[in-house]
Amino acid sequence: MSSHHEHQVLNRKIFTLPFIFLAALVLIAFYILAERMIFGLGAVTNLNDGYPWGIWIVYDVVIGTGFATGGWVLAMVVYIANKGKYHPLVRPALLASLFGYSLGAFSAFIDMGRYWNVYNMVLPGQININSVMLEVGLCVTAYTMILVLEFAPAVLERFKIPRLSQLLDKWLFVIIGIGVLLPTMHQSSIGSLLISAGHKVDPLWQSLSLQPFFALITAIAMGFSIVIFEASMVTVGFKRPSETHLLKGLGRLIIYLLGVYLLVRFGDLVLRGELGRAFAGDLRGNMFLLETLLFVIPLVILLSPGRRSSGAQLLIAAVSLLLAGALYRANAFMIGWHPGGGYIYFPSAKEVLLSLGFVAIEIAGYLAIVKFLPVLPKADHA
Repeated sequence: MSSHHEHQVLNRKIFTLPFIFLAALVLIAFYILAERMIFGLGAVTNLNDGYPWGIWIVYDVVIGTGFATGGWVLAMVVYIANKGKYHPLVRPALLASLFGYSLGAFSAFIDMGRYWNVYNMVLPGQININSVMLEVGLCVTAYTMILVLEFAPAVLERFKIPRLSQLLDKWLFVIIGIGVLLPTMHQSSIGSLLISAGHKVDPLWQSLSLQPFFALITAIAMGFSIVIFEASMVTVGFKRPSETHLLKGLGRLIIYLLGVYLLVRFGDLVLRGELGRAFAGDLRGNMFLLETLLFVIPLVILLSPGRRSSGAQLLIAAVSLLLAGALYRANAFMIGWHPGGGYIYFPSAKEVLLSLGFVAIEIAGYLAIVKFLPVLPKADHA
C-alpha cells in the first residue's frame, strides 16, 4: 500500500545460520512435494475416507490463513477507521499476509486428489455455486492477488518506478476495499464449512448458525495478535526500537473481541445444553478447556493498562491468543471430528515435514525480503 511513512531496507547479511537451517527444511519439503505430485496423496499422507482433510488443510489453510490476517485487520484500522498512527505496521503485516495466503492457496492445491483439474474452479460450466469450498477457493486466490498489489509499492519504491506507483495510488481505494471484503467472506465461510459437516462435528464446536461468526471474530483477533508477535520478533531479532506504544492500542481492541467471543461462545453452549461435555474428562472436553484457557489468558493480561504497556506481556498475550485461535480451528476440524466407521487419523512424518517446510518458507522469505526491500519503517518512526 502507499505509505505516508518512510521505510528502510535492512542492510544486513541474508545467509545467516538460521536462514540456512530454514533453507534445509525447505529443501526437504520440496522433495516430499515432488513425491506427492508424482505418486499421489497416498504416498506421503495418512489420509483416509473418514479423514479426507489432514494437517495440510487444517493447519496450512484453515489455521494458516488465520495467522495471515494481519494485513487485513490493519487495513480496516488504518484505512476504514482512519487510525493513521498504525501505518508503520502495515507494510510488514502485508508481507506476512502475502506469504501466509500464498502458501495457504498452494496447500489447498496440493491437497486436491486430481490437482490437474483445478482450472475447473473458474470455468462457468463446471462451477458448483452451492459449494462453500468454491467461495473459499475463489476468495483466497483473489485476495492473494490483491495482497500482491497492496505490497507492490515496496517493490516499486526499491526499483524507483514512480509512474507505476502513482497509477497504483489512484486505484488504492478500490484495492483496499476489495482487500477488506474478500477475507471477511472467506474467513466466515470457514465456519460455514463446519455447518455443512453437520453431526460429524462435536457439539462443543458445532453451533450451526454461529460458526461463521466465531470463525470471523477469532480471525480478526488472530490478525491483531500476529501483528504484535511479528513486530515483537522484529524488535528483538533485529535490535530495533520497540513499537509497544503502537501495539498496546491493538491489545485494547483485542479485549473487546475476546469479551464478545467468550460471551457468545459460552452463551451458545449453555442455551444448547452442551456445556457439560466440556467437563466429561475425555479428550475433546479437555481440549475445549485448554482452548478456553488460552483465550482467557490474553484477556486477563490485556485488561490491565500496566501489563498492556509492557512489550513482554503483550507478546505473551499475543502468543496465547494465536495458540487459542489455532487450537479452536484444529479442535473444530480434527479433534472434534466424528467420522464414524472406526476411522482414525494421525499425520505422517512427511505431512508434518511438508508443513514445517512451508513455515520455513514464510520465515526465511520474510527475513530475506526485509533485507532487500523497504518494508520496515525507519527507526525514527518505530
